[in-house]
Amino acid sequence: MKKVYAEMRVEGGNPRNPGKACGGSEKMILYSMSEVLDLEKRKGKRSMETVYIAGGCLWGVQHFFDSLPGVQMTEAGRANGQTNSLDGEYDGYAECVKVIFDEKLVSITNLMEYLFEIIDPYSLNKQGVDVGKKYRTGIYSTSEKHLEEAKDFIHHREDRDKIVVEVLPLTNYVRSAEEHQHHLERYPEDCSYCHIPNEVLNKYRNH
Repeated sequence: MKKVYAEMRVEGGNPRNPGKACGGSEKMILYSMSEVLDLEKRKGKRSMETVYIAGGCLWGVQHFFDSLPGVQMTEAGRANGQTNSLDGEYDGYAECVKVIFDEKLVSITNLMEYLFEIIDPYSLNKQGVDVGKKYRTGIYSTSEKHLEEAKDFIHHREDRDKIVVEVLPLTNYVRSAEEHQHHLERYPEDCSYCHIPNEVLNKYRNH
């Protein structure tokens, strides 16, 4: 669901007291979630970070990460392909979800823990019935700090030698077509195609 925020502004009226209409007119200004986050970050109100997470078919991954505490915004996309086009032959990308999060509320380690709830970390290029390189699992970022924390998370697991989750720098990102954005919110009947069990998919909703 696209989040929109509103602010009331007064146009005209008393210049000595702009908060009072005094003959002026009120106008509602609408902001997208991304505009609000950018404004708040510039004001120092939030510490926003961005990471790109691949966990198989992106419909379920986006629906799951949308519900997590500390996650402010998500976008369905493609990571580390060779082109900037959605058309043409497969170019090596991984289906992913761009996750904008408040680092004061949730960490990369937390996000890795959440990711491991919805994937089989031992499965290469396959999650559920979805098979192919684009369904590989991974975490991608332009921040070395993010990558080191993700690697550290895997390193400290006893099963680390079995894990095939990629941890790589982000080299390319393309936003997916609109039909894939928040798909399961608009078409909940398609949850049956998702590799994530429904009880896990909605585990953190309404918390």
